[in-house]
Amino acid sequence: MSKLSSILKSDAVLPLSKEVVLNLLCTSNYISEKYTVFFKNFEITGPQYNVLRILRGQKGCPANLSTIQERMVHKNSNAGRLIDKLLLKGLVERNTCKENRRKIEVLITKSGLDLLHTIDPKLDELEKISLGKLSVEEATVLNNLLEKLRE
Repeated sequence: MSKLSSILKSDAVLPLSKEVVLNLLCTSNYISEKYTVFFKNFEITGPQYNVLRILRGQKGCPANLSTIQERMVHKNSNAGRLIDKLLLKGLVERNTCKENRRKIEVLITKSGLDLLHTIDPKLDELEKISLGKLSVEEATVLNNLLEKLRE
């Protein structure tokens, strides 16, 4: 019985394509759960962290909601709702654009930058642990294969 069969509690023989897709989904869920627990320790979610990283990448320049949305890893996340939650935590500030009052601009605050500074080394360690069973060559091949699947 394969490890996937044990996870699925099934001894059914699957076509390779189905087995690969199920393996990807199970692995994605496994990693996602680890990251959910990790970010919960900092009282944020993965998508909120993603927004903070996008804003840090703006290097002090504001970003509008559409810019944030298009750069997000979680494309189906509601950027406006995420910004609202980050506002309540004091991690971002939101301003109305002077030239176009319908346009909202978002900046990361010092508290947001400080939080990222705290999270970054711990996240680096989690990523190293998560990929610890793979050699550099295996991680490179896996990365290339995943990118190929998304082409």
